[in-house]
Amino acid sequence: MMEVEICNVKFKNPVIAASGTFGFGREYNEIFDVSKLGGIVSKGLTLNKREGNRGIRIFETRSGVMNSVGLQNPGIDEFIKYELPFMLKLDTVAIANLGGESIDEYIKGAQMLDNTRVQFIELNISCPNVKHGGMAFGIKSKVAYEVVSKVRGVVKKPLIVKLSPNAENIADMAEKCCEAGADAISLVNTFKAMAIDIKKRKPVFENVTAGLSGPAIKPIALRMVYEVASAVDVPVIGMGGIANYKDAIEFIMAGASAVQVGTANFIKPDICISLIDGIRNFMETEGIKDLEEIRGIIRR
Repeated sequence: MMEVEICNVKFKNPVIAASGTFGFGREYNEIFDVSKLGGIVSKGLTLNKREGNRGIRIFETRSGVMNSVGLQNPGIDEFIKYELPFMLKLDTVAIANLGGESIDEYIKGAQMLDNTRVQFIELNISCPNVKHGGMAFGIKSKVAYEVVSKVRGVVKKPLIVKLSPNAENIADMAEKCCEAGADAISLVNTFKAMAIDIKKRKPVFENVTAGLSGPAIKPIALRMVYEVASAVDVPVIGMGGIANYKDAIEFIMAGASAVQVGTANFIKPDICISLIDGIRNFMETEGIKDLEEIRGIIRR
């Protein structure tokens, strides 16, 4: 059985399209039937519209992709009016990813999303590409506790907290977020990284650093998912360089209830369908009737 349940919400399968790589599902739905996915996560949303960062935003490396988009998005009000109705028609679990530059912004945004039909709010305390807020909330456990507890206090919907791999102690960070009221944990966001244009003798990105994702980070992300799944009792959603069904199975065996796929969507837009088929075939070949049989199996 590929169906998974997180916070009493049923997903058709454990494969979810990650925030920032899937828009709101419109473009991908023209390529394949998005309703076949377990869920989709919206573009990172902020209270007000953001134009994003200047200069180069995407840069390909030998084993991954660096980005400095800067949470470009239409703002929560426009999302609710124009994008969310489309997401809800896709017949898959809709998750709203929420970013912010201050705790007040997180609180107001969460309140607006809580009054919609979106099934989850994913609190993004881990974006490395905004100058204020973003990852600043995702490094120190004490600061993360404060923002998560304040948001928890104003929302009724299930709250997923998305962690940064740049946290001082990833397991401690997850535990503090759970103490503050997180219903689930997702990890990891991109790694803070850097590239230099040697001809121009300057950094590629105007912000100097950017977020690295893709195959290069998978072994590290897998280790972090294992550590967090061992430390908390809430569902864990793993991500970081997942590019085929074997990667997804590894994350599930490390303890993940579901996985999110990001960078691979840019390489093969229907990669999530390949993962779903691959997981199903693996289960049939190995005689696995329910993913619970292998979830966290390396920790038993």
